[in-house]
Amino acid sequence: MPRQTLTQKIIARRLALGLTWAEIAEKIGHSTVYTTAALLGQMTLDAGEADIVAKLLDLDPEEARLLTTVPYKGSLGEAVPTDPLVYRFYEIVQVYGTTLKEVIQEEFGDGIMSAIDFTMNVERKADPKGDRVVVTLDGKFLPYKKY
Repeated sequence: MPRQTLTQKIIARRLALGLTWAEIAEKIGHSTVYTTAALLGQMTLDAGEADIVAKLLDLDPEEARLLTTVPYKGSLGEAVPTDPLVYRFYEIVQVYGTTLKEVIQEEFGDGIMSAIDFTMNVERKADPKGDRVVVTLDGKFLPYKKY
């Protein structure tokens, strides 16, 4: 089964069962962000976690096993994203990417923020003018090696 087909099945089953990503995350003991990424095909689960998800979403053993395989990461393709929410993140990087690079490298030196030794959190922050979305990206700094 292609991984994209399993992703579509997972989304359909989750909606049909009325489950939230947070509820599934709680069952397997990971953050909502990590769990969602794994079930959308961008991260892996171990066999025990995959079995829990399989029971929860009525997936067969082959589908559960697929959740444990290392995925081909990157779900957006090469074109500019058209989904408005995803596009806003693309726009943020387009507008602020060079600023982030300058500020991070001024503080830490020549290097990058890891997307492997990394966590992300999404929170709602109440505001009288309309609730705010707070996205925290927390990655280890990796300096470039001189050789």
